[in-house]
Amino acid sequence: MFRDLRNNRTPGAILINMVLAAVSLFVNGFGVYLTIQANLGAAPWDVLNLGLSASTRILYGTASIAVSFTILAIDILLKEPIGIAMFIDAVVVGKSVDFFNHINAVPKCSTPLTAIPVLLAGLVIIAYTQYTYMIASLGCGPRDTLLVGLARRVKRVPIGAVSIALLSTATLIGWLLGGPVGIGTLLCAFCTGPVMQLAFRSVRFDATEIRHQRLQDSARVLLAGMRKRRTGP
Repeated sequence: MFRDLRNNRTPGAILINMVLAAVSLFVNGFGVYLTIQANLGAAPWDVLNLGLSASTRILYGTASIAVSFTILAIDILLKEPIGIAMFIDAVVVGKSVDFFNHINAVPKCSTPLTAIPVLLAGLVIIAYTQYTYMIASLGCGPRDTLLVGLARRVKRVPIGAVSIALLSTATLIGWLLGGPVGIGTLLCAFCTGPVMQLAFRSVRFDATEIRHQRLQDSARVLLAGMRKRRTGP
């Protein structure tokens, strides 16, 4: 049973893992929300989302969905593996941030004394929910997939350099659109990786061991389950 759940071998396993991914990403959105409410400058991709939101007067979540699906389209063009959870990621995180903005869950910080703990709390939440999202084995996020896809195509350039170039581009475009850039942008850019590594180590999780199920394989399992249900045992 656990092996079926881990490897998404049955429709039930896929549905359970879809719920796990959705819940994880909703909480992940709260972590993103905290990094924004720290008011020290948003994370690179959020600079872009907030800049697009400010310049077009749409909600953060709508801007995030637009950016995510644009990146997802690039991933498809690059022929990178696509999973169900990537679509969940594209929608849920941004709308989660909108929800917490709507209920004003945490006021914007006005001093570094409160801002830094709030930002770090956000990064910790993002790290642990990244773990629970990844164990669903239904695909990585669109941005992570883009990073890997680009790194594969410029093999002479270290993936760290590709990541910096990608984040810098997102930050620059977002800043030009009016997104908030500050010390928090640098903290998010350089602390997210180490915080995530510590979180993964604390739960003894190795992301490289996860074999994510592709969208077409998930569809095949779900369709086979539907046919079996129709024809009976």
